[in-house]
This record gives sequence, C-alpha cells and structure tokens, in this order.
Amino acid sequence: MRLTFAALLLASVAPATVAVAGPGQASPPANARATDAAAAAGKPKLGDFGVALDNMDTSVKPGDDFYKYVNGKWQERTEIPADRASWGGFAILRDLSDQRTRTLIEQAAAKQNAPGSIPDKIGTTYASFMDAAAIEAAGAKPLAPYMAKVAAVKTPADLARYFADATKRGIDVPIGLGVQQDLKDNSQYAVYAGQGGLGLPDRDYYLVDNPKFAEARTKYVAHIATMLRLANYPDPQAAAQRIFDLEKKIAAVHWTRAEQRQVEKAYNPVATAQLAAQMPGFDWATTVQEAGLAGQPRVIVGQPSALKGTAAIIAATPMATWRDYLAFREISHAARFLSSPFVNENFAFYGTTLSGTPQLKDRWKRGVDLVNGSLGEAVGQVYVQQYFPPESKAKMDELVRNLIAAYDVRLSKLDWMAPETKAKARQKLAAFTPKIGYPDKWKDYSSLKVVKGDVLGNADRANLFEYNRQLAKIGKPVDRSEWFMTPQTVNAYANPLMNEIVFPAAILQPPFFDPNADPAVNYGAIGAVIGHEISHHFDDQGRKFDMRGNLTDWWTPQDVQRFKAYTDKVVAQYAAYEPLPGAHVNGELTLGENIADLAGATVAYDAYRLSLKGKPAPVIDGFSGDQRFFLGFGQVWQTKARDAAVRQQLTTDPHTPGNWRAYVVRNLDPWYASFKVEPGTKYYLAPADRIKVW
Repeated sequence: MRLTFAALLLASVAPATVAVAGPGQASPPANARATDAAAAAGKPKLGDFGVALDNMDTSVKPGDDFYKYVNGKWQERTEIPADRASWGGFAILRDLSDQRTRTLIEQAAAKQNAPGSIPDKIGTTYASFMDAAAIEAAGAKPLAPYMAKVAAVKTPADLARYFADATKRGIDVPIGLGVQQDLKDNSQYAVYAGQGGLGLPDRDYYLVDNPKFAEARTKYVAHIATMLRLANYPDPQAAAQRIFDLEKKIAAVHWTRAEQRQVEKAYNPVATAQLAAQMPGFDWATTVQEAGLAGQPRVIVGQPSALKGTAAIIAATPMATWRDYLAFREISHAARFLSSPFVNENFAFYGTTLSGTPQLKDRWKRGVDLVNGSLGEAVGQVYVQQYFPPESKAKMDELVRNLIAAYDVRLSKLDWMAPETKAKARQKLAAFTPKIGYPDKWKDYSSLKVVKGDVLGNADRANLFEYNRQLAKIGKPVDRSEWFMTPQTVNAYANPLMNEIVFPAAILQPPFFDPNADPAVNYGAIGAVIGHEISHHFDDQGRKFDMRGNLTDWWTPQDVQRFKAYTDKVVAQYAAYEPLPGAHVNGELTLGENIADLAGATVAYDAYRLSLKGKPAPVIDGFSGDQRFFLGFGQVWQTKARDAAVRQQLTTDPHTPGNWRAYVVRNLDPWYASFKVEPGTKYYLAPADRIKVW
C-alpha cells in the first residue's frame, strides 16, 4: 500500500509516469532546444513569440481538430524515443531536467567529498548504481538476506510483522500503514491504513473480461515464474500461479479508482484496539507494533470493505502461499538494483508488455531516478541555484496573483452558488498559499546512511529514512513549509489539506513558461496550469475542504445539487472520447482533472484579458492576442503514446490522455470567436452545450 498524498489527495497537472518507462531520449527534439544566447538576448525559446509555428498544421480547421491544428506537424514527424511509453511537452522537459540533474550528480561524484557529507551521499548512491560490473558479479546474492527473512515467515504474527517491515522499505503489500495529516483536523498528523499489494496496475487487469487484460494476466504469471526462477525459488511455475490466484482474490475486494476518489468515504477512524474485531483475520496488533505505531489510539481506514475482505483472505490463505507471495514481492522490489537478467525481465513485463516501451532506459537515467528518489531535495537545492533565475520566480509570482484575482472575479459573479457559500469560497481563495520554485526549508538527510557498493541496501535505507521521517511527525505541529515534489520535478500540484498550490522550478520552462515569450502565450500555457491547480481546490473533491484545509461540509445541499448538474455534463463529454478503439475515457475517474482543465483555461483567459488593462493586444505574425493565448494552451498538450501506455492510463490515471485535453477549448466562447469556429465542424458545440462550471 503506497499511502502517499500523490495517490490520495494531491492533484497534479501531469499524468503519472506509467510503469517503469521513465525519462528517455538523450536530448529534446530540435524545436524544443534553443541556445542560452537566444534567451540571454531576450528572445523566446520557441518561435518568434513563444509558439513553434512549424509544429502547426494549418490545413486542419481549428474546429475540426484544434490539437492537430496546433501540433499536427509535430505529431507527424515525432517518434517516441525507444525507451519511452509516451512523449510530449512534459516528457521533453523531464528529459532536460534529468540531463541537468545528471550533470549535478556527476559533479558531486567526481569531487573529494567528506565522508558522510551530502555530496558524498549523492555521489556514492549514484556511483554504486553505475558500477555495473560489480552488480553483474553479485547476481542474485543481494537477495539472500531478504529471502531468508521470507523463509522464516511461519505464523500470522510473522506475516503481520513482515507487512510492516515491507511497508517501511517501500514495498507495496496488501495492508499497509502510514502517516498523513488528519483530514478533519489538519493541525495534527494521523495514522492511516489502506489497500494495496497488487502486481498488475489495477484491479481491472485481474477482473475485467478484456482481451488485452487477459493477455496481460497470462504474461504476468509467466513473468512471476521467470523472476522466481532467476532467484532459484523452488517450483516457480506452481508458485507463480498461486501468487496470481491470491492477488486476484485481493483485487476482487479492492475499491475501484473512482471509488477511492470520494475522499469523505476514505475517512473511517477505528480505535486501534478495535481493528481486529472490525476486520478479523489479520494480526493488527503485531503490524501496528512493528510499524512503530504502538500507543496510537486510532487508525483511519481508507477502504474498510477492502481491508475487511483482505483480512479474511489473509486468514484463509496457507502460510506457504504467503511465503511465495512475499518472495516475489521482494524480488520484484529489488529487480532494478540487481544484475541484468532481473533488470531485463522486470522491464520486459512492466515496460514492454504493460506500457509498450521497446527499450530500457540508459543506465545513467535509472541512476538519476534512484538519486532523485533517495536524496531529491539535496539535488534540488543545487538545481535551483543553477537553473531557476530570480526573474522567473518574480514573473510567476505576478502570474499567480493575476490568476487568483481572475478566479475571485469568477466566484463573485457565480449565479448558481448560494451567497453564503460564495463568501466562504472567496475566503478560501484569499487564504491560498502559492509555493513557487523550491521550498524555503530543505529536508535534512544527515541521518540517511549510504554504503558504497550496496545498491539495494541504499535504496531500502532511503525508503526507511523517509518512513521514519513521516513517523517522527506524530505529535508535532504540522510543517506547512513541506513540499511533496522536488524542484527538478516537471509537474505542479494542489494540496487541499494545506490550501496551497505548488509549482516546482522544472515546469517553469518552455513550453509552459518563458520569461521572454509573449504574455498571451504564457497565460495560455503556465497560466492555464496555475488556474488548473487553483481549480482543484473547488473541484468535485477539493470543494470538500474549507479555507483551513479541513474536510468539512460547507456547501449547501442546493449548491451541491447544482454543481453536480454541471459536473455530470463534464463526465458525459469526456466519456464520449475514445482514444483507442473501444476504450473510452473514464469520465468519473478523470472528473477532477477535467474540471481543472476547463476552469484553468477559462480563468487563465480572464487573467490574460485583465493583464491588458483595457489596451488592445498587438497582432504578432498575423495572430491576435486571443489566438496566441489558445496556441500557447494547445502547444503544452503535445503527446504521442504507445497503445499499451494509453490503455494503462485510461484504467489507472485520473488524467485524460494529453492530446485529448486540448479539446477543452470547445467549451470556451472566446475560442470560437478567435478562430471563427462554425457549426458543422467536428468539435463545435452550440452555446447552450458549452460547459461553464465556474
């Protein structure tokens, strides 16, 4: 169970990276590269005003396919890098961020650092992973102590103890515990329990009668057997089938992704002493003790029926089968840090079979991933010194202020919200905390131990360090300065518990933001991202948190009813989109992100018009200011993805596939006027059918 804000509450603008297919290609495409000299001279990095016009296909009518109108030539000539499941604006910047991070890491590794210093830990973590010869020579030996621990699991108490230990080391198990802010009293931290433990991306992969999912199930059993065989586990084929059968039973009791989005249903406090009575079959007392949570009076259960069902499955399953299961979890967890047979088999299934990615990432890229996961803020501290100029932060501050002001105007004019609710909504907006670029206070990694040559041990110690850091929060004041993304992350997020919006440094680059670009383009691009994150605080889940960030019911029933009438239209509009034959967008799962895209573009346009202060916008290269705004918006959604990756995203991710997100403009009246979109074109909507939530 990965009990993280990213999974439960944080609403980000970028989709999750699927499976093991992370940042790839050695350098961004030429149209995304620009010389530092051009930037220094005050020129935008893309085109003459911030948009790469050579990416457009002007033979396509904007109303027939706005995405292709803006990105059609890019779509035609772009090949997805062999080590990527998808490619586009986010991925290009992630690749650039990885290259920069690699340089910083290698500089740290090349220096004579004091033993135990932060640069030494960064360099040692990376150099140990990059020592392929030593890793190949070790083969499966690093697994030996873990497999011995698995073999020692004989009793239900042993199993409960192992679940807690595995959670500490970052292994996803059927029942896990973790620490987060209390949803209803966010001035304190609370203990949560949640479902987990599946090796396939989602319950649907086990349960849905779909040819692609059926194929994935067959290949998954073969993959389990191969991994067990590589680790010299006895009778791997029979064990693999037992493991799959067990996971399928667990999947059957899991909540769906859409159900998990209903945040109020995930708040179920249970007295610690009553856990075993309410969810019998699992040794709750032992796992609570081993997790370091003894003495905590209660646990907030995320999915009660799923955990009750899982506990019953635990009790009914022979301990020998659980040893099979734990052995595979250990091998799968360790695979990317072991010799090439493990790495290649792990990638063949999770990268190629599930995501369609043909080629494993270069070793250095995987090393960067490891360092970012282990010492991310330590690297980020150096990253922002070199790659985030103060003028970018200043311009972002101004953009955020303007977006908040535009949103406030929108709220003040709402005709469907009760006056008392509207007043509270504006108070919530006024209380926002924007965080831009990097944290004011950095994580302290002094207690993290890094050992030269111990790649798997270093990864486990980094996970344990983070677990203990979270555990130490209990009983202390909430740290509102904390960030949940590193500065070198190409993303942004809204955190309802902190009533904050957060924009890491790495996303504040073209095509999202360029201090030298035309303001209309920046408002259409990063402005829509800012508006997107602001909107998350008022979407179908974010609206359930008040101005202090507590989960509470502050809307009238009539407000909720009227709001749902709008959001039902959003669900229906997106559910009609069919990215793959027979595979539609899940309108319920993606509702929050789709509302945010709609509101983000709407409010960003308002903010752009406000920024003109009544003056007409200039015409540049034949494009009006409004047209440049929408071109900037459309440009950020450049996306090409492999079919397997799209299928996985449609099943597991709350974001609509990127190229389909550009079509949100069909709901904005100014888009029609800007491009003279007429009835009869594919994406034309009659004025009465255009969705206007905010």
